[in-house]
Amino acid sequence: MAGQDSDHALVVENLSVAYPLKGRDRAGARRRLLAVDDVSFAIPRGTTLGIVGESGSGKTTAAMAAARLVPHSGGTIHLDGEDFGALDAAALRRARQRVQIIFQDPYSSLNPRLRAAEIVREPMLYAGRTDRAEQERIIDELFEAVGLRPEQKSLFPHQFSGGQRQRIGIARALSTRPSLIICDEPVSALDVAVQAQILNLLKSLQRQFDLTYLFISHDLGVVQHMCDEIAVMYMGKFMEQASRDSFFAAPGHPYSRALLDAVPSIEAVDRPRPPLLDGAVPDLSEPQTGCRFASRCPHALPRCENEVPVLADATGAEGHHRLACHRADDIGPAASG
Repeated sequence: MAGQDSDHALVVENLSVAYPLKGRDRAGARRRLLAVDDVSFAIPRGTTLGIVGESGSGKTTAAMAAARLVPHSGGTIHLDGEDFGALDAAALRRARQRVQIIFQDPYSSLNPRLRAAEIVREPMLYAGRTDRAEQERIIDELFEAVGLRPEQKSLFPHQFSGGQRQRIGIARALSTRPSLIICDEPVSALDVAVQAQILNLLKSLQRQFDLTYLFISHDLGVVQHMCDEIAVMYMGKFMEQASRDSFFAAPGHPYSRALLDAVPSIEAVDRPRPPLLDGAVPDLSEPQTGCRFASRCPHALPRCENEVPVLADATGAEGHHRLACHRADDIGPAASG
């Protein structure tokens, strides 16, 4: 991937995030928790990349590192063709307006002491936009765009429902006209009916403002509705990366299939339930010598325990489809269902 590609809002190459721990590992080196390990992805402008995986897989850490909210220990981050990962503190403060976040919990992510209009105004103030009339025009435009009434600008967060609070959070994220919006489980705390409203709003706003999303979720149904491309993450590594249509038509990695098998389905009610995954998850504070999923994979070979698989193009796949699996040619991609 070319870091200077102007067609991409974000290009991340070989990103790693490690947290220092006390003591030393089996090899005698200082212990560290490798939460994200050599992850690469690019998001074309106006599209959505979804990163899915279980809790603790590293998906949110990868997104926060791409936004420079978590220190990265390796790799490069290019935003709008600029080396975002190398910016010093002063330049980073100026550049932060180009990356905004929609948080998971609409109840804790809004300042309870600020009125709704001031919450949306705050990022503009940090970005140095001091023209009050221009701020008011943008606030009015965004309240209308997210489906809030003008008279609600003077209300406090506790006077809104959960879905309305998330609409305020979306308006706040849009206020600086960012190049990238990170959606971190933006509907998981909402009722199902409200989830659909917020997801449809996000898609509508993407078309209206030509937005680029990095979408973090554990819900494959949400990801299928929202995302153009999907990356499946497990214990800090990408297991599979594909276009939406290719992924859901023919998931190739055993972990991806396990995630899809776990999704409740009316059509599958009479089918035997797939077996639960056995085995322990790896200890990421110790050096990893093989595939992260090997200890739980029903198809694992001795090679899988000792050699890290490389994310590579899948044989026979239609369109963009990459797998990190030593047995990719034998077991995937295969038609789902």
